[in-house]
Amino acid sequence: MEMMKAAVMTEVKKIEMQQREKPQPKADEVQVKVEYVGVCGSDVHYFEFGRVGNFVVEKPIVLGHECGGTITAVGSDVKKLKVGDHVALEPGVPCGKCEFCLSGRYNLCPDVRFMATPPYDGAFQEYVVHPEALSFKLPDNMSTMAGALIEPLSVGFHAAKQSGAAVGQSAVVLGAGCIGLVTMMALRSMGVKKVIVVDLLPKRLEKAKELGAAAVVNSGETDAVKAVMDLTDGAGADLVFETAGSPVTSMMTSYLVKRGGTITLVGMTPKPEFNYNFGNIMDKEATIKSVFRYCNLYPTAINAVASGDIPIEKIVSDTFSFDEVQKAMQYNIDNKADVTKIVLDFTK
Repeated sequence: MEMMKAAVMTEVKKIEMQQREKPQPKADEVQVKVEYVGVCGSDVHYFEFGRVGNFVVEKPIVLGHECGGTITAVGSDVKKLKVGDHVALEPGVPCGKCEFCLSGRYNLCPDVRFMATPPYDGAFQEYVVHPEALSFKLPDNMSTMAGALIEPLSVGFHAAKQSGAAVGQSAVVLGAGCIGLVTMMALRSMGVKKVIVVDLLPKRLEKAKELGAAAVVNSGETDAVKAVMDLTDGAGADLVFETAGSPVTSMMTSYLVKRGGTITLVGMTPKPEFNYNFGNIMDKEATIKSVFRYCNLYPTAINAVASGDIPIEKIVSDTFSFDEVQKAMQYNIDNKADVTKIVLDFTK
């Protein structure tokens, strides 16, 4: 019996290295040696509080779902992938049978098995097995670190697609964390070059500027609504994206959107019920869209990175070795103002 190391969250704020049996692929699966895993906000939330919304950690769990690595074994029915291929893993495995799966909107599958969402284990372990259909081969010019970051980038592309983004439009992105940054980069790759990014944290705004924001607004120092109106000649933005998961920024969206424009809600607010000015929405005949993960976008995101359109690795602010996972999670909690994206490097 072959064994491997797994980082297991045994209780809130406690991760232990344990020995587990190395998983073997079923007929339609590949076995992947994990090389990089991004630390998502949901991972940090599970670590800090033991729950995200209605999902509660009730038994030890392996966190992590943003994964890139190398195939080390394949099942008997695997046709397109082979040992040695570098891959990015799409972490949600839908049922394939419900109305949402059959219509192509498999992100809405009620029976999806999603890595690191209770009760399913994730990728903070040396090896994982995954369906071939959800394992995407990376081009030779892409690293497996970039592969791990395809997951959050797919969220950004889904947000941009939901909004109906088109060449020449203007956009405001509220929040310059990881999801705000990937949303901005997805928009720019789709031809929306005038992207204004709003945040409270100077380091995040500096990163947004570095990655191509047309303008940044520090909402802790200035009236963000007035600043955006000044930058859009009083009209507001065609597209407004809320990525911070804050009731304050969510409420701001109706004031920032242009008449006839579209608001896309991406961030999950800890308190989902709050006052909202629907009068503004109706007066402007604005549209409100929402985002739940993504679907059918891994190839798009991989191509955007491989072509050089999106320098995805630049969102990474910190790396830690796999053995430092406990330290990495605590560091994320203690340094939220400085962190845009932490990646665990299993190759160290």
